Amino acid sequence: MTTVRAYAAREPKGKLEPFAYELGPLDPEGVEIEVEYCGICHSDLSMLNNDWGMTEYPFVPGHEVVGRVAAIGSQVTTLQIGQRVGLGWFSQSCRTCEWCISGEQNLCASAEGTIVGRHGGFADRVRAHRDWVFPLPEGLDPETSGPLFCGGITVFNPIVQCGVKASDRVGIIGIGGLGHMAIQFFRAWGCDVTAFSSSADKEAEAREMGANHFVNSRDPEAIAAVANSYDLILSTVNVDLDWAAYIDALRPKGRLHLVGAVLNPLSIPVFPLLVGQKTISSSPVGNPHSIAQMLEIAARHDVNPIVEIFPLEQVNEAIAKLEKGQPRYRLVLKC
Repeated sequence: MTTVRAYAAREPKGKLEPFAYELGPLDPEGVEIEVEYCGICHSDLSMLNNDWGMTEYPFVPGHEVVGRVAAIGSQVTTLQIGQRVGLGWFSQSCRTCEWCISGEQNLCASAEGTIVGRHGGFADRVRAHRDWVFPLPEGLDPETSGPLFCGGITVFNPIVQCGVKASDRVGIIGIGGLGHMAIQFFRAWGCDVTAFSSSADKEAEAREMGANHFVNSRDPEAIAAVANSYDLILSTVNVDLDWAAYIDALRPKGRLHLVGAVLNPLSIPVFPLLVGQKTISSSPVGNPHSIAQMLEIAARHDVNPIVEIFPLEQVNEAIAKLEKGQPRYRLVLKC
């Protein structure tokens, strides 16, 4: 038996407190990770507060894990004890449904979330199925890489799903926890990137991240000036916007793709979509192949989340900072 020492909440919006639990025998296809770092994602906060109505308590958050393989099941042959790895939103999928056998395991209806119905990575140990545990490439900093396993793949997956080309002109809405990684990935892909932000003071930072252009999204004239400009606009924000203005900013056959979880229904004019043959779409985190590809691109092109590190013991201070919207741009726990 392995005793895991973690931080858990016992009720919605509850304080995270020390919590210990026992792990049973390791599954033959399972991997046990000794956690070194764990990013704090907004989804952790949503689950902590039970915003989605599916949290089970006591609840241990954490699904942006970087650590070393501590144990492997008898049927695991692709990983080695001591190897540095990462784990993201999913910890297992069924491997038999139409989506799993076609390589789209992230769409599996019975896929297991790392923090859904089980304990996550705000702990010294966490387990997952071998398919969802990824070797960390040489060149990626383990201290900053955790956010790649959820936020990073969330913004990288649209490159794959939307067939983005290096010649495309792309707009990124929101220069925050997701947007700052999106700028880096799309620039690494070769795209001409425009950052849309309501914070004019972020222009210099956005350009340092790789943005070729900057548009103040609070200025209607600035948005109107880029009409008919973009092959893809990626929205990383979770607030209501003037979606019609962004649809106008698309070129014919352009696509508005949302990865920010906007809670309200979208108000969308159909006629501009129709005459320009434009598309609105969305996507979740990626499948294992896309995650491995994302990690390779990040290592090759030096894509690094910008993070602030907290010791695990200060997890509640870090959560409070996230609640106030203060991170620039991701928070990571050192476990």
